[in-house]
Amino acid sequence: MSSMFEDRVAIVTGAGGGLGKSHALMLASHGAKVVVNDLGAALDGSGEPSKVADQVVEEIKAAGGEAVANYDGVDSAEGAERIVQTALDTFGRVDIVVNNAGILRDGSFAKMSLENWDAVLRVHLSGTMNVSRAAWPRFREAKFGRIINTTSAAGLYGNFGQANYSAAKMGIVGFTQTLAQEGAKYDIKTNAIAPVAKSRMTETILPPEVLAKLEPELVSPLVLRLAAADCPASGRVYAVGGGYIARVAVMEAKGANLGQKFGVDDLIERWAEIEDMSGARAFGNAMEAVGEALKQT
Repeated sequence: MSSMFEDRVAIVTGAGGGLGKSHALMLASHGAKVVVNDLGAALDGSGEPSKVADQVVEEIKAAGGEAVANYDGVDSAEGAERIVQTALDTFGRVDIVVNNAGILRDGSFAKMSLENWDAVLRVHLSGTMNVSRAAWPRFREAKFGRIINTTSAAGLYGNFGQANYSAAKMGIVGFTQTLAQEGAKYDIKTNAIAPVAKSRMTETILPPEVLAKLEPELVSPLVLRLAAADCPASGRVYAVGGGYIARVAVMEAKGANLGQKFGVDDLIERWAEIEDMSGARAFGNAMEAVGEALKQT
């Protein structure tokens, strides 16, 4: 067993199977003490909870690691506090949070109920916030913390039938970048991954021959890198899956300066210039982006 994360305590939400289980097992195999959180419900968050987290804990212990199960939902502040308290009560600290828990309630926008909209945002976006918020004071006190959030290509680019999921996942990107800025002076680094892997969420939409190339274990090494004490990155988003890893960034084109007085005809005339993405760049924060725009006026 590696000692890369010796004396570090990690929380992994939604760790009863799929990606979360892979993250938990790999963190434990490199020395981390792990809180394995999973509500154990169906993919849409319904049904009687089962204690799948226990099975992962037993697997970690059988391999010589340390872990404890937690069954709280991330969709409430109280549940998130109990997740973090489990780490404190069992291991005395918390150093790493991997926000992985999620549900799906897909449907076209025309047919989507408010209940399904709210449920998905509550688990993905608010759940990511809740657990991060519960751990944040401990990170600040320790002047160390690592948060790895889970976004999605559906959030970055949209996906038919997933308006709720896409909105939540893009919200996580902005949340990640803000925490990276606010946590910088405390050595709290926050990043996000957009994984493609075999899971309950993808088994219904991808063929078996594709899923065979998308083992969760091909995502978890990136989680470990982002959780490490010497991780250089913060406020980043990475696409990852099947052995492929790439940084993803929101880019802004060079644009066009239309001056203080312009009309729709001017827009039409210079539309190609506005649309041109050659020379596009990413900004470090909102004020950089606004400042650049102001330079053009």
